[in-house]
Amino acid sequence: MLVERLRALPTAAVSDALDRIGVEGALHGLAPLSNGFRAVGPAFTVRYAPVDETGAGTVGDFLDDVPPGAVIVIDNAGRTDVTVWGGIMTEVAAARGIAGTVINGVCRDVSVSLTQNYPLFSRGRFMRTGKDRVRLVAVGEPVTVNGVEIHVGALICADADGVLAVPAAEAERVVDIAERIERVESGIVSAARAGGALREAREKFGYHRLQTRSRA
Repeated sequence: MLVERLRALPTAAVSDALDRIGVEGALHGLAPLSNGFRAVGPAFTVRYAPVDETGAGTVGDFLDDVPPGAVIVIDNAGRTDVTVWGGIMTEVAAARGIAGTVINGVCRDVSVSLTQNYPLFSRGRFMRTGKDRVRLVAVGEPVTVNGVEIHVGALICADADGVLAVPAAEAERVVDIAERIERVESGIVSAARAGGALREAREKFGYHRLQTRSRA
């Protein structure tokens, strides 16, 4: 299963694989609340916008529709002045087996996330609520984060190094390449630890060609 294979791979190897096939998937500026957090699963997409003349807004009502194992991807246009995720949502998501949450914006109630060991990735943390400041405008539609368009079902891979979105159509190819990259890098480390020169090990295993875009 692709999700299981992705769980065994670091985002660094997946990023290198995306580079090799010429697909941009790295979501720059998003980081985990804890370096131990890891989230892998199909994207469930959500988009917010500022409140307007239609009335007040709220956050989180979409949570009842998220399937277990999904990674929630919330686009709040990168805003860092209001939060779109807090303690109640963390508690519910953790209880329902949701794999994690990625926010193009900020979160609050950080201690709850850490206590629940619920993986949160965001642009930072801030306590001011988004209620009556932002409104839910789309669920299950593509969202764009730093120029990367993320569709429902894209595979999200997030760890201490950041967050990636792998298009569903390219997922198997990306995983195959990433696994090969991991094998090559493991071989280099083993050779160097055995007393060989790092330069020679890199040359032997083709290290400098790992991320070179494939012409196949």
